[in-house]
Amino acid sequence: MPQPTRPIAVYHEHQEWFRPLFAEMDRRGVPYTRIDARRHCYDVAVREREYSLLFNRMSPSAYLRGTSHGIFHTLAYLDHLERLGTKVINGARGFRVETSKARQLELLASLGLKYPPARVINHPALAPEAARGLRFPVVVKANLGGSGAGIVRYDTPEELAAAAERGTIDLGIDSTALVQEFVPARGGYITRVEVLGRKYLYAIRVYSPEDVFNICPGDACQTTDGAALAGAACAVDAAQRGIRVEGYTPPPEVIADVERIFEAAAIDVGGVEYMIDDRDGQLLYYDINALSNFVAEAPRVIGFDPFERLVDYLEAEAVP
Repeated sequence: MPQPTRPIAVYHEHQEWFRPLFAEMDRRGVPYTRIDARRHCYDVAVREREYSLLFNRMSPSAYLRGTSHGIFHTLAYLDHLERLGTKVINGARGFRVETSKARQLELLASLGLKYPPARVINHPALAPEAARGLRFPVVVKANLGGSGAGIVRYDTPEELAAAAERGTIDLGIDSTALVQEFVPARGGYITRVEVLGRKYLYAIRVYSPEDVFNICPGDACQTTDGAALAGAACAVDAAQRGIRVEGYTPPPEVIADVERIFEAAAIDVGGVEYMIDDRDGQLLYYDINALSNFVAEAPRVIGFDPFERLVDYLEAEAVP
C-alpha cells in the first residue's frame, strides 16, 4: 500500500489502551505521531496541514482520570483541523454525539429506533418529577459519561426522591443527565456491535451482573466456555466482576440499523450497544460510542485481529 505523504496522528488521552494499535503501526512501518490530549496546545493562526489524517481517540471518561479539560479542548481542536482540511477520523460532529447521551437518544429517535424511555434534566431536584410515568427501577445517567461512569440505579420513587432531597444526585461535568428506565436484559447479556469505516466489523455478547454498568468489552476476560483470556489488554478484575464475552453475529436488520446510526452520527470507528428488554421483548439501543478498545484476545473470541483491519483502514484513508 502507498505510504501517506504526511504522518498519521493518533490523538489520545489514555496511555495504555492503544498499545495494540501502535504495535501494529510499528510492525508495518507506518509513519505516525502520538498526540497527548492531556496537555496539548495548537496555534489557531496555522493554516498548513501537518498530518495526512488525525485519528481521534479521546475518551469521554477522561474526567475520571483528572483530564476533563481535554474533552472540551478536543472539540475546539477538531474544529480547527477540519477547517484546515485535515481528514479527521471520528471528527467534531461525531465527537459531539459521543459526549452527549441526550444527543444519542435524539439521533436514535430521528431514525425511528427504540431506546429505553428517558427524560433529560439539568438540575438534580428535577429527577423525581422527570421519573413520573417511567417504570422503576430507573437510573440517573450522566450525559457525559463513559465506561459506565455516573450511572446510579434507584429502585423506587421514594429512593430517588430521598436522594434528590439529600443532594446526592450527581449530573456529571456538564450538569446534564438522563433519568431513564432500567432495562432488565433478556439472557443476562447486552450486545455490542463494532463498526469500521461506518460498516459492520463484528459483534459480541457481554454477560455481566445487573449491578455492573462498566462492561467495556476490552475488560471481558472470559469466553463463554469459561476459559480465561490472558494478555495485557485484559483487565485483571473482570472475571471477579462476573463479566464474560462471546462472539456473535446479529440479524441483518440489526447490522443495517447500526450502519444507519453511524452514518447519521458521523462516527467512523466505534460501537453501539443494545439489549432485549426482558419485560416485553423489545430490542432497545442505548449507547453509541466513538471509542472502542476492541475485545480482549480478539482472535480467540471473534476469529480475527481487528487492529490489523483498523490499520488497513487508516492507511487507506491517509493516502490522497
